[in-house]
Amino acid sequence: MITNTVVERLEKLIDVGIALSAETDPLRLQERILESARELTNADGGTLYSVKIDSVRIEILRNTSLNMALGGTSAPPSTLPPIPLYKADGTPNLNNVVTYAVHSDATVNIPDSYDTESFDFSGTRRFDAQTGYRSTSFLTMPLRNHEHEIIGVLQLINATSPETGAIVPFDAITQRLIEALASQAAIALTKDQLIGELKKLFEALIHLIADAIDRKSPYTGGHCRRVPAITMGLAEAAHRESSGPLQDFHLTDQDRYELEIAGWLHDCGKIITPVHVVDKATKLETIFDRIHLVDSRFEVLKRDAEIACLKQQLAELGVTQLSPPLQQQLQSQLAELDEQRDFLRRSNTGGEFMNQQDQDHVRSIGQHTWVLGGETVPLLNENEIYNLTISRGTLTPEERKIINDHICATIDMLNTLPFPKHLRNVPEYAGGHHERMDGKGYPKGLTREQMSVQARILGIADIFEALTACDRPYKSAKTLSESLKIMFYMKKEGHIDPDLFEVFVRHQVYLQYAERFLLPEQIDEVNVEQLLGGG
Repeated sequence: MITNTVVERLEKLIDVGIALSAETDPLRLQERILESARELTNADGGTLYSVKIDSVRIEILRNTSLNMALGGTSAPPSTLPPIPLYKADGTPNLNNVVTYAVHSDATVNIPDSYDTESFDFSGTRRFDAQTGYRSTSFLTMPLRNHEHEIIGVLQLINATSPETGAIVPFDAITQRLIEALASQAAIALTKDQLIGELKKLFEALIHLIADAIDRKSPYTGGHCRRVPAITMGLAEAAHRESSGPLQDFHLTDQDRYELEIAGWLHDCGKIITPVHVVDKATKLETIFDRIHLVDSRFEVLKRDAEIACLKQQLAELGVTQLSPPLQQQLQSQLAELDEQRDFLRRSNTGGEFMNQQDQDHVRSIGQHTWVLGGETVPLLNENEIYNLTISRGTLTPEERKIINDHICATIDMLNTLPFPKHLRNVPEYAGGHHERMDGKGYPKGLTREQMSVQARILGIADIFEALTACDRPYKSAKTLSESLKIMFYMKKEGHIDPDLFEVFVRHQVYLQYAERFLLPEQIDEVNVEQLLGGG
């Protein structure tokens, strides 16, 4: 006959199962399992153990009479030693009721621990003697996952009669209810464990991709790792804004995780960018720096000039030294060639801007000729002139397009991934860090209003990291004041978000990052008032 009490307990069991399946926090899940079991059995105490390779250890413990709590969300973690599953000789430890339940894969119901010789309760009795407690009835059962592996043990102590408050044994119906709960609990714990393992694998793969990109070039090492740090620092600062344009910007834990993942993946498309383009430190560099070939040609020109003069001198009767006019001619030619070579070397290094006059001078030098294999050829070929007359930086338009295309590759790669719901915005956040507020960015030419706050945050983080990085081949590391001054003008020109830049400066996100990642000589005085002002 099924009594009302049994029906009520079955309904509770159903409610518990629903609640366990919905819980996502590991510690709260453990608490809910133990507290639900205690509630269903009216047990005074209970312990949830995890099973490791060679031991079981306490994850969470509760005892009402002793006001004792370990583990979970509201109590300190247990420091009690683990219980070994095997003896020193390698045989199973069957003396302890918990380890016995693991080895036998069976529930153990003990009405009175003081009236049994099947297990060693000497430690429990010493504890009782010290505290005045009496550990009487025990219900111990293993928790099995979907592969029938034992992942934990649930132990309940001292079932209490609701009517009298007396300690009673765990009856057969109670045991069956808790075995059903244990099955549900094992499923919930396994689900949580699998999700956790998948999350670790997912994050490890992301870090692996970022590390591969950073290692691909010695000049960008650490970029993919540093950008997330700036991103999250600025995001937290914006989250703390209680007034102004960003007062409605708030982040949940899931929002933070999504943005951080986007930060790690923002440059994943660089994995397909040719190394010789990423690492191009000078204008003529491809697989190697061709300026050295140009150097050798100048040496040949100098040699040819000197030989020609010597031949002419030898033609003169018995004269062993150059005449003063010829000596002057040679020195003039050598000086001119040295000046032209030095100019090309300076031109090769790149810079913020190369004016038209200097570009024309490169073309003029390139028209000189020299003899190669008996054929007269120009000193500089068309490709060399094309590279040496790059007006800004070291990249040709074609090479810059290759670099810029990494963001398209990033978007394409991320859009192919089946991101779960809580990560669905990762492609948009990661793919927007080269857009501009005025719509002149790439690849989509989005305006500020078309972009999320998170994408705008990533844009600032990417720029600040690039400006302050000390490992770029084409520039020296800038100080904080230099970097922020450049970003200030970028804000005025509609490149970066003005509200986020203000938060970046006002909350000193730049300084927090600098103290972790920059060289001491880069950390200088910053004129915050000027940066926050209009002028």
